Amino acid sequence: MRTLFIGDLHLSADRPDITLAFNQFLDTQLDDAEALYILGDLFEVWTGDDIAEPFANELADKLHGISQNLPIYYIHGNRDFLLGSQYAARSGITLLPEVHRLDLYGTATVLLHGDSLCTLDKAYQRFRRCRNNPVVKWIYSRLPKRTRQNIATKIRAKSQASNMNKSDTIMDVEKDAVTQLMNRCGAIQMIHGHTHRPDIHHLGKNQAGIENLRIVVGDWYEQGSVLSVSKANLALTSLPFQAK
Repeated sequence: MRTLFIGDLHLSADRPDITLAFNQFLDTQLDDAEALYILGDLFEVWTGDDIAEPFANELADKLHGISQNLPIYYIHGNRDFLLGSQYAARSGITLLPEVHRLDLYGTATVLLHGDSLCTLDKAYQRFRRCRNNPVVKWIYSRLPKRTRQNIATKIRAKSQASNMNKSDTIMDVEKDAVTQLMNRCGAIQMIHGHTHRPDIHHLGKNQAGIENLRIVVGDWYEQGSVLSVSKANLALTSLPFQAK
């Protein structure tokens, strides 16, 4: 048995190839899995459960069927932080807090999307604090659908333009932020996404001689990225997109 972790699929109506690849993954890769964790940004943009696109509703029905035999857990990303309880219920997924600690086959592990660790990006962190404000969320959720979509489009365009001028260092997680969170959670292993830089980082051994790890799942722009963890093994693999 194994536990699977994915993130940063950025599904959208504009990229049916990614949706197809995800459906193929769901159809072929879950036989020996005992849980699936989605670490945020399943969707490219999410402006409210009440305006989910047709492909997203079709996916919800499929996930709900899978969830009857396989628990599916979800941590919000920076693109789909507004995904709510209505869509979660329709999908059969369990929404987790922003930071989630679990015992993963005996290893204390902390899960998160990862954007909160990019502390050198001061402008983004200010926006993130505003975005997460309950009052801001409440006001936004009550705006007309068209207004919400327009706001999301403008924010997305501004973010893409801003990121073009940011260095790789600013766009990546900050070492001290990683260490502080792992220490606060009492974890020796961290799994996250967001940076689109799949890798297994060895952070050195703790006082007990156990190796600390930071594992980053990759995006699904050109291929799938899946982290598989069992009691005896840990593997981060790519899944080439298959022809329809």
